[in-house]
Amino acid sequence: MLQAAMRGAQDSGAKAELIHLYDIQFQGCKSCFACKLKNSKCNGLCAIKDDLRPILERCCEADVLVIGSPVYYSYPTGILRAFMERAMFPIATYLYEPTENGEGHERGKHIVLRDKTIYTGMIFTMNCPEQYMKVIGYPVILEENTRSMADIYGYAETLHAYNTYQFNDYSRYDFNIFSEEDKRHYRDEHFHIDLQNAYDLGKRLVEKAIA
Repeated sequence: MLQAAMRGAQDSGAKAELIHLYDIQFQGCKSCFACKLKNSKCNGLCAIKDDLRPILERCCEADVLVIGSPVYYSYPTGILRAFMERAMFPIATYLYEPTENGEGHERGKHIVLRDKTIYTGMIFTMNCPEQYMKVIGYPVILEENTRSMADIYGYAETLHAYNTYQFNDYSRYDFNIFSEEDKRHYRDEHFHIDLQNAYDLGKRLVEKAIA
């Protein structure tokens, strides 16, 4: 789906690259607060110098950022969360623009360290069917990630893919909670739609950035 989103972006004129986080050696935020020091020189970039640093630099320069993850126990993968911590926290601040009366708990607009809107999209794939996903509250849980992305980067969308076909050969694995035949049937009917939705997402975000 990420590859489909990238094709959509490229067909709209974007230069794009696909990065696999599992190929990179890095950790999540260490709560050093270097990016929150007064007169900090981080300028919206994580102070930790490791293999993720040049990728974070490219993310700050990008006009569009699409990230994707399977859902593990209600949440995106730990490595995606580690990336989001490192990418987003230095751009965020503990500062808000003052309100008109400047009193009490009222807050103005959140101050973020970026000079443009970065149009972002999130793609989540999951084993559970769409109707069950809603029963267990996934929309609320996963949309919180999108809400944070929208706050930090200025714009965010979410795309879900349900009831994923997990194994190339189901005969090799222990399971009895679902039917391989049903899974295959769902994949054959829906996967091309999921890919088209991802393509449209990449295309749409680039068009917004151009506009």
